[in-house]
Amino acid sequence: MDMSSPLFADRFEAGRWLAERFLASRSETPLVVALPRGGVPVAFEIAKALDAPLDLALVRKIGAPGNPELALAAVSDGTPPLLVVNEAVREMTGADETWLRAGEDRELAEIARRRRLYFGGRARPDPRGRTVLLVDDGLATGATARVAVQALKAQGAARVILAAPVAPPDTAAALRQEADEVVCLAEPEDFRGVGQFYADFHQLSDAEVIDLLDRSERFGGQG
Repeated sequence: MDMSSPLFADRFEAGRWLAERFLASRSETPLVVALPRGGVPVAFEIAKALDAPLDLALVRKIGAPGNPELALAAVSDGTPPLLVVNEAVREMTGADETWLRAGEDRELAEIARRRRLYFGGRARPDPRGRTVLLVDDGLATGATARVAVQALKAQGAARVILAAPVAPPDTAAALRQEADEVVCLAEPEDFRGVGQFYADFHQLSDAEVIDLLDRSERFGGQG
């Protein structure tokens, strides 16, 4: 596969390509759940194609000391919240309990902010007993996706399918041990970061996320 040019113009195009995979084999209307913010445009296109409700998985990565992009752990919204620690990264970086708890508190505060901003009084679909398509714009370490899968299963989802346009082969293989199925359009060996596969990989704003949630309310009865 030629990686000299981007695979996708933007996240919307990647979502349309992924949607074709599910249109061909759809036997039921799933619940589409996006990992914000980057996964929202991808999931929006899938939800539109499948006429399925769209929701968000509020999960945040906790970065390692001295390297915030390296996932030490991830935490998801819930009662109680679900925290999963990468013990190999913890040992490698020497992150102590104080660092971990401070990171958890910080990211839970951001989750609470997003919950208030994105949902407010908006009704949210229930994953219990449903097939859930969990969508991101790409998987690097897979830390947030792993926690989101576990959280959805804890909420009673019957089946969780993780869908992303691109992921490195080792990450996709590891996540196949967590999700019921992992669907990736590309699993390139030469993976340096998700952004290398998009011509437009701008950081989404809260306003863009809210706009897509508003536009998705016509899909799937949102129930």
